[in-house]
Amino acid sequence: MDLDHAFFCGNPALDFAATLRARRTLRFETLVSPDRLDAWYVESGVVDTVSPSRDTDVEQAIAVREAVYDLITARRLGEAYDEETLAAVNGAARRPSATPQLTATGRWTDATPEEALATVARHAVEVLGGPDVPLLKECGNPECTRVYIDRSRGVRRQWCGMESCGNKVKAAAYRARKKQAQTAAAR
Repeated sequence: MDLDHAFFCGNPALDFAATLRARRTLRFETLVSPDRLDAWYVESGVVDTVSPSRDTDVEQAIAVREAVYDLITARRLGEAYDEETLAAVNGAARRPSATPQLTATGRWTDATPEEALATVARHAVEVLGGPDVPLLKECGNPECTRVYIDRSRGVRRQWCGMESCGNKVKAAAYRARKKQAQTAAAR
């Protein structure tokens, strides 16, 4: 897998939770360094610039990310929240968050790593306490563990992204059908 960040989920907190990919199999970490964490904050649009993170910022971000994922999973499955996990996300959300400023050229958000993480935690609070909860779905690709907001017509979306997972699953199913047909024809 590559370290490129992906944003398919419809909310920065959901995308942040997806920075650990393939949770049930490979467990591929994308936040492998302070630079990768900073890149995620900027690429996600949470901030425009962030002061350089340190290893401790990565550790904190991963702890909050895991708490966010656990809360998302509990909410999606209709289970009670774990109090310690809830305290981790609420604690991060209580910290000062990134504050956008108006400049001569438009909106600009500069932040510290702690402020950027607080902003992500607040996005988690909003999505988990807001009207989109019934729209939370896990990707239909068995290897993918992204949770996304399904705003499709009829709420029928199956994949976090067609390019990332839908095409892979459909291609694998096609190959399996073709192989089965060839095996049946050979008998």
